[in-house]
Amino acid sequence: MGRTLQNTMINLGLQNACDEAVYQLGLDMEELEEIEEDAGLGNGGLGRLAACFLDSMATLGLAAYGYGIRYEYGIFNQKIRDGWQVEEADDWLRHGNPWEKARPEYMLPVHFYGRVEHSASGAKWVDTQVVLALPYDTPVPGYMNNTVNTMRLWSARAPNDFNLRDFNVGDYIQAVLDRNLAENISRVLYPNDNFFEGKELRLKQEYFVVAATLQDIIRRFKASKFGSTESIRTVFDSFPDQVAIQLNDTHPAMAIPELMRIFVDIEKLPWDKAWDITKRTFAYTNHTVLPEALERWPVDLVEKLLPRHLEIIYEINQRHLDHIASLFPNDVDRLRRMSLIEEGGIKRINMAHLCIVGSHAVNGVAKIHSEIVKTQVFEDFAALEPEKFQNKTNGITPRRWLLLCNPGLAELIAEKIGEDYVRDLSQLTKLHEFVDDDLFIREVAKVKQENKVKFALYLEKEYKVKINPSSMFDVHVKRIHEYKRQLMNCLHIITMYNRIRRDPAKLFVPRTVIIGGKAAPGYHMAKMIIKLINAVAQVVNNDPMVGSKLKVIFLENYRVSLAEKVIPATDLSEQISTAGTEASGTGNMKFMLNGALTIGTMDGANVEMAEEAGEENLFIFGMRVEDVTELDKKGYDAQLYYDRLPELKQAVDQIKSGFFSPKDPNLFSDVVNMLFHHDRFKVFADYEAYVKCQEKVSELYLNSKAWTKMVIRNIAAAGKFSSDRTIKEYARDIWHVEPSDLKIPPPNEPRDAGQDKTPNGTAA
Repeated sequence: MGRTLQNTMINLGLQNACDEAVYQLGLDMEELEEIEEDAGLGNGGLGRLAACFLDSMATLGLAAYGYGIRYEYGIFNQKIRDGWQVEEADDWLRHGNPWEKARPEYMLPVHFYGRVEHSASGAKWVDTQVVLALPYDTPVPGYMNNTVNTMRLWSARAPNDFNLRDFNVGDYIQAVLDRNLAENISRVLYPNDNFFEGKELRLKQEYFVVAATLQDIIRRFKASKFGSTESIRTVFDSFPDQVAIQLNDTHPAMAIPELMRIFVDIEKLPWDKAWDITKRTFAYTNHTVLPEALERWPVDLVEKLLPRHLEIIYEINQRHLDHIASLFPNDVDRLRRMSLIEEGGIKRINMAHLCIVGSHAVNGVAKIHSEIVKTQVFEDFAALEPEKFQNKTNGITPRRWLLLCNPGLAELIAEKIGEDYVRDLSQLTKLHEFVDDDLFIREVAKVKQENKVKFALYLEKEYKVKINPSSMFDVHVKRIHEYKRQLMNCLHIITMYNRIRRDPAKLFVPRTVIIGGKAAPGYHMAKMIIKLINAVAQVVNNDPMVGSKLKVIFLENYRVSLAEKVIPATDLSEQISTAGTEASGTGNMKFMLNGALTIGTMDGANVEMAEEAGEENLFIFGMRVEDVTELDKKGYDAQLYYDRLPELKQAVDQIKSGFFSPKDPNLFSDVVNMLFHHDRFKVFADYEAYVKCQEKVSELYLNSKAWTKMVIRNIAAAGKFSSDRTIKEYARDIWHVEPSDLKIPPPNEPRDAGQDKTPNGTAA
């Protein structure tokens, strides 16, 4: 979520008033804002997307709730020591959190372990261990519409009789100390991005948020006029018309068997009716096609922790496979491919398959990704129910990612096209009229230059490196992962360095290359990549032959509040994943909206950015998805490229020989070995095209006016990538609710009785 103070002031229209009031108290608002900790309760794009969605849902007047876990420790703080990443605990609640309100009156029990008893009256889950879920509510204000939604985060608490109720022969002290075991559930965020780690505590976290949330939703449904009761039994027929639940990836997939358990075991609905309601309630968003990221929980673990849920999953699977068998008799391989249970070695539950079968809608997060989901990853399911599969291209909130982080540019745009674009970003197309307006071109360039100077001062203060603010700011910030190919950027840096040293007199367009992002603590290769970048920076930044022509900086502890500083100052945005691996990306959109140009592959939302702006206004290079498929078919041989490209060979040889690690020449042998022998993401295959494309970038940067005109065309084409547009599409195509742009009157004005009606339908 990042910081809340400035975002709240902007959405409430109070920023100027607050700035003035604080100034009169002899304080500086910006200094005050820097004191607030980031709420870093997610890993990367998926978590930040949820935050943008909450802002858009409130701004569109949707009755929507964001549910998650109130981790005591969020994503780790990253320190760089001697070029290596070192993790520190993110004790973000140390000084308290003024934005949250604990709601003990809504505390709910969550059950684990135990066993199942079957009888004539149905199944009963008994002898369980109970953990309490305590909700904390954070307000989510819409933009200037007097709407405030709620983000409800659950914290784990041990019940007061924990370890004291059963046969406890009196180690009272130990029993109280053991309360920590229950409360560990919400202690810490697992720091993996795009990687599945099948740990018991993680599964507990996933079920914990799901079980508490579903009880909360059902309580709210029963309290409403829709949950009409006939002789104490609730009628759930209208449930899917009143409740929509969007599963953000498979992490909350246990919600599907949990809702079935509530309907069948507790509310005593017949299976078929319960299943119909469940399917119409849930929709599933897929966020990745990387096989190592797909959640596949061992059956033995689920059986121990959630025995009733395993039975329900087996029943769902049986009926699902019976249906497939009736359509495709004797096609056993299809049954194996489509089963929720993977046999072979240890039996596992494929959570993506569970989500597809248990939802009425499945979507990818960019056109190209949704196509890959349909035609490759889940092709059997799409063949069966093509109408279930949709696309919803991601977006970003223009409140945080333009107004808040780039007020200079936001104001400049408002002067030209008015202020309405903040709620309707498609209006940015009006900027096309000013592409040839010399004054506007100069003003856009001036705002960028001011942002760069400000960020350069920040860098010099934090990193003690002298930055040339007129150099091109070439920025690559995102989680460190092989598929995102920070290594390819690194090879380009080494290539530029070698060119400068080979011919120091030759014209070279000065660059400041900024790379930042966190590596999962257990991801060895990602940590080696960070070390390599820092080792290269050490050499480049201290070579007198290079001087101010090339500087390399690794940005420590990349997070939302740092993104808000670096993105407005960026000239060139690096979006260079291997085609077919980045589901969407959202950083790409933030850079586009803030006046950077993009160098990128035809991957994720880059494809649609090129479609909107015109491919000639992005620096697109490298293999397309078809080329990657073709190369896989014939076999990728890294050696070929190494032998054919002298500059690539030189760069790789320098890494290999210890040029960047003289004290330990073999330091990067694992990296080099990977690049030659098991590089799934084909860095060498795109190296030549990348370097050539970078030459075109430098050439354009020399012509400031032509560069800025291209920037304006990009900003004018960024309107599609508002999360407001994304959420309108979810609302209409999946949740079946209508966004309302009616501004609720402020609380100090009397309301008409007629305006008190709740709009029909809510999204949860």
